[in-house]
Amino acid sequence: MASFVISKRFSGDYKFEFTSRKGKTIFTSNAYELRMDCESAAEYIRTVLESCSYVKFKTSKGKFFFRVVVDNEVVATSRKYSTELMVEKGIAEIVKYGSKAEILDFSNNNFVFED
Repeated sequence: MASFVISKRFSGDYKFEFTSRKGKTIFTSNAYELRMDCESAAEYIRTVLESCSYVKFKTSKGKFFFRVVVDNEVVATSRKYSTELMVEKGIAEIVKYGSKAEILDFSNNNFVFED
């Protein structure tokens, strides 16, 4: 099952990643100062993924990626893909499984196993 994974950046800000059923990151959100803002943004984006825009780009090195646009605002950027077909498959996975994805919060870094 696909999921939204909330975590902390090295800067201390929060982000969420949409991961595929196989655990591969498809896109990463912008930074959020507060965890609850990040969580509410993930929840909102989960509800509008099927109707938002996906703008495709090509880097100067020939890699492909897309940005997720909601209400004329870029909310996330995808990972880099080697072909345009892979970009299409990534977007198709988002549209198909995004609304059913669960939200997982790993921002506390509380590990079960001690060193």
